[in-house]
Amino acid sequence: MTLRPTGWRKSSHSARHTDCVEVGRVCGGAAVRDSKDRSSRYFAASDTQWRSFVVAVKSGRFDF
Repeated sequence: MTLRPTGWRKSSHSARHTDCVEVGRVCGGAAVRDSKDRSSRYFAASDTQWRSFVVAVKSGRFDF
């Protein structure tokens, strides 16, 4: 997996908040970083891992 993320973006739901994450593209997956500290590290997930995460979020699995 190439770990040079491109196309970083923050959710439009986060426009008024500073405590957010951004998602970028890497070859074969996605990368996630803290929007407050863009020069810091990020973590990467494979396509399969990222899709599973998105499905879980959309289904409300992490709602409390």
